[in-house]
Amino acid sequence: MKSDFKQHIIPLFAIYFITSFIWIFTKTHYLNYFYLLTGLALGSYLLDIDHLLYWLVLKPNLEESKLAQVAWKKGDFKSLIKLLKITEPYHFSLIFHHYFFQVILTIFSFFVFTSTSSIFVKSLLLAINIHLLVDEIASYKSNPKILQQWLFARETKQFAISSLKNYLYFFTIICLILTLILIF
Repeated sequence: MKSDFKQHIIPLFAIYFITSFIWIFTKTHYLNYFYLLTGLALGSYLLDIDHLLYWLVLKPNLEESKLAQVAWKKGDFKSLIKLLKITEPYHFSLIFHHYFFQVILTIFSFFVFTSTSSIFVKSLLLAINIHLLVDEIASYKSNPKILQQWLFARETKQFAISSLKNYLYFFTIICLILTLILIF
């Protein structure tokens, strides 16, 4: 679990420190640093709600779902996190970990980034985009076939495994553009 934590937090800390460093020279209002940190922190784990939905709504009859439901009712979040760590690679039919959601999120993010000045909302959306991208890159590194399965679940046609690298490059560039818009 610590490696997952590092995978998601390190890029966000880098964004926070680079943005803060640049903002020092542009004399940005001090509350924006707080909004940036809060949005990045909240957005970094908002996407994991998807796994709760998988257990509680999409697949409530699975054995792991029953364990998750018991842990949820008891408020045993430590057990939920352990169960998530064990079962996460086998969750293929998630709502938010799907290419269609990623496309909609990207379009929505560009709309929000270009139409609002709210640092909190921008950083929240950026963190969600980066979280999804980090999950995709980690899955691709471990087994591209698994990434293909969960990214294109419920689809009859899927990207070829050889095209997944270009897919990841494309969304990496999108995240870099969103980061630059946030900074400037």
